[in-house]
Amino acid sequence: MMTSSDKMDNSMETEEESMESNEFEKTKISRMRTLVERQDPSSKEVDDFTFRRFLRARDLDVEKASAMFLKYLNWKRNFVPNGSISPSEVTHEIEQNKMFLQGSDKKGRPIAVLLAARHFQHKGGVEEFKRFIVYIFDKIFSRLPPGQEKFIIIGDLEGWGYANSDIRAYLGALSLVQDYYPERLEKLFVVHAPYIFMTAWKIVYPLIDHKTRKKIVFVENKRLKTTLLEEIDESQLPETLGGTLPLVPIHDS
Repeated sequence: MMTSSDKMDNSMETEEESMESNEFEKTKISRMRTLVERQDPSSKEVDDFTFRRFLRARDLDVEKASAMFLKYLNWKRNFVPNGSISPSEVTHEIEQNKMFLQGSDKKGRPIAVLLAARHFQHKGGVEEFKRFIVYIFDKIFSRLPPGQEKFIIIGDLEGWGYANSDIRAYLGALSLVQDYYPERLEKLFVVHAPYIFMTAWKIVYPLIDHKTRKKIVFVENKRLKTTLLEEIDESQLPETLGGTLPLVPIHDS
């Protein structure tokens, strides 16, 4: 039987390990900052939290994380030259009224809800869809409380059919999440997934990296509310999923 003294010793060991880990990360961040700033002076404006996310995405490998971050800076300069995406750049996506932002989980992480059956290909194409993803992320990040860096997505596939299947858009979103917004997604709950969705899923799944795969949870219909309530209070769930909040379109949030 573990005594109170044993518990205290374990607690102290855990605290010491945590402190050592933080110091180790700080050293890595410092090395990464030096390496990146040498190649792109604009990175001097970037905070340590951002460097840490890219480091963790590459298992604290400074060289790999630096290459990933430099690629991100170049992409942002070209894809988001004005620093943000305006609603006028994603009009077709907004018209579909498929993305909502409301509430937060028990740790204060913002919750975004996607109604996937409302997504259809349009003349704006994949490029507008990718701009919409950036637009969404900026909205979500503006809702992050101090000390929090991650968010939750609930992807509701009720009514999804082949007309909604858009593999190029799915791959575009996946690339953005993995390459340019690492360590931002805490969890993606996939609910009401129809059997026919698995055809598209089999195409996308092999391209999802190991870290992202662990964040994707397919929720059984019979355990839907129970599973969501493990991490989200009922008062923060949308009415469509058994909660009390009305859906708020992300462009109105």
